[in-house]
Formats: sequence, structure tokens, C-alpha cells
Amino acid sequence: MAARVSLFVTCVIDQLFPKVGIAVVDVLERLGFNVDFPEAQTCCGQPAFNSGYREEARQVARHFLNVFQDADYIVVPSGSCTSMVSHHFADIFEKEPEALRRARELESKIYEFSRFLIEVAGVEDVGARLDEIVTYHDSCHALRELAIKDGPRRLLRRVRGLELREMDAAEECCGFGGTFSVKFAEVSGGMARTKIDSIVRTGASTVVSLDSSCLMQLQGALSRAGLPIRTMHLAEVLAAR
Repeated sequence: MAARVSLFVTCVIDQLFPKVGIAVVDVLERLGFNVDFPEAQTCCGQPAFNSGYREEARQVARHFLNVFQDADYIVVPSGSCTSMVSHHFADIFEKEPEALRRARELESKIYEFSRFLIEVAGVEDVGARLDEIVTYHDSCHALRELAIKDGPRRLLRRVRGLELREMDAAEECCGFGGTFSVKFAEVSGGMARTKIDSIVRTGASTVVSLDSSCLMQLQGALSRAGLPIRTMHLAEVLAAR
């Protein structure tokens, strides 16, 4: 019997980039997994948590625990949201032993999409093809909190027709940072422009990352600069045939 995977689609993907969620399902089903989408899911609580609203974050996180408590695996197309559940639920439930126990149980079930493919599915070649020159952006939470670096690159290198070119500032922040981009718009914009300069130097036609929030920030900067460079989530690349 194929393993059952529950998709946590994230707020940004649900509201702005639904094609990414569809791409995740396409790839997982291609590999033989049964994918379900718990319709009661909402948010992981990260926006409230990062803004200092701990009680509101706890309410949302508690709902997450209830929705996904019976999942075998939870796959998330975002390093940011994966990190919130696997790292910071323990922080917000530190004074609630039962909720903390449930949060700890979920930690072993939740996977960022690329890590699930490599560590659970045990694959690097998913049968994708994309005739593009791409460069890869390391999103902050995936790199620094989840230590995800080589996996996405290994997956990209197995895509037929794709050439991966590293930028000289791959690990630098794009400047989004959730509420950071709202509170410090000028700094955020400056960081994005620095990143765009690095992307242009690669000669790539496409920027790939694990987080749609980063890609939204980069696409906005690229469009404002009038540059013919697009952004794609890793799942969209791997779903291409």
C-alpha cells in the first residue's frame, strides 16, 4: 500500500500561487504516493508569531495540531512554514505539556518538499524536463534553520535539459522576511536589488527557490527592473515534463 502524504499548502501558496500546490501533488503522485489535502487547514501561525502575538499564534498552531494529528507524513512546499512547525511550535507550547508532546510527535512527520523527496521517497530524478538556464536562491529558513542546501541542487541537476548556474550571492536574503518587508520597505528593496544584480550576472533565465514568498519578492524586483527573468518554485520545475 502506498504511503499517505498530507499536503500543507501554506497561506501564500493557497492565496497567490495555487499552481505550486498542484505541482507538488503531481510530483508526489507520479512517485506513487497517495496525497490528501485536509480542507480544515489554515495557517501555521508564523505571521502572528513573528509579530509578537504569541497567544494568537498558539490558537492557530493548536488548530494545526488538530488537523494533522493523524497524518503519516506532512509535506510542505516551504522551508519557512516547515521551520515554524518543526522548530517554533516547541517555543509557543513550552508551558503546555500536552500540546508540546503533540508538537514533538509532529516534528518527525513534517518535511519540506525537497527533503521529503530525497530522504523519504529516496529519489533525485523525478522524470522532469525543463530546457532552461536556472539559478537557485537559498531561502533563509530552509538554509539556516533546516540546513537544506545540497538537496534542491541535486534535484535540479537531474532535470533533463536544465543548466544550473550558481549566483555569487545565493545564500544572501532576498529581503522579504515576512513583516520585515512591510516594516522596513527601503531596506527590503535594497536587499532585493543586490540579489537581482547577482541573478543577472549568472545569465540565467529563471530563478528557483523553495519558498514562494521569496520568489514573490524577487519577481516583483525583476519586473520593476524590466528584466526578462522569471521565477519558479522547485515543485514547478520538477513537475515539468
